[in-house]
Amino acid sequence: MVFNEHNALNQALFLQINAGLLTPDWLIAGAIFVAQYLIFLLPALLLILWLWGGDARRAVAFKALSVALLALGINLLIGWGWPEPRPFMMGVGHTWIAHAADASFPSDHMTVFMSVGLTFLLSGLWGFGLVILLGSLAVAWARVFLGVHFPLDMLGSVLVATGSYFVVFWGWPRGGKRLLAWAEHIYRVLLARPIRIGWVRR
Repeated sequence: MVFNEHNALNQALFLQINAGLLTPDWLIAGAIFVAQYLIFLLPALLLILWLWGGDARRAVAFKALSVALLALGINLLIGWGWPEPRPFMMGVGHTWIAHAADASFPSDHMTVFMSVGLTFLLSGLWGFGLVILLGSLAVAWARVFLGVHFPLDMLGSVLVATGSYFVVFWGWPRGGKRLLAWAEHIYRVLLARPIRIGWVRR
């Protein structure tokens, strides 16, 4: 009974947010950009911090990547064990972008944004963290607006990302620093020449 009520609420919220046939084209186009392309800024930012940031920022970038990968792994397990259908798989609302008919809960895009934003925020990079978390709200809205996710998929992403952050936070002094040192060693071997020339930092 409670599950049915949650499902009904989820669908009702979705229909309030989902773009309709009278939605302006410019709003659809903007939502598509946010939903599909904004996420590419995150790996670019992590790469910049790794290649040219100081030691502290490199560590935060590696930690954020670790949180995101752990969270995505948890999402995969949830999707296997509890494959919630996407709105278009149920014939609910309107769909404005093509998407595979795979598990809807949680949202991978929102999970990555939350993982990186939360890690930055709680590791002292408040400016980056706040901007990314604000971006996560835009991504969450856009993916529901375009019909590929339900609102509760986004809540699931917040919970998974938060839990993953605290797992990595707990494990960082126990093994995370060693993993970072190992990653830096491989990086210095593979990019020895650019490092020697000074194109990227050691």
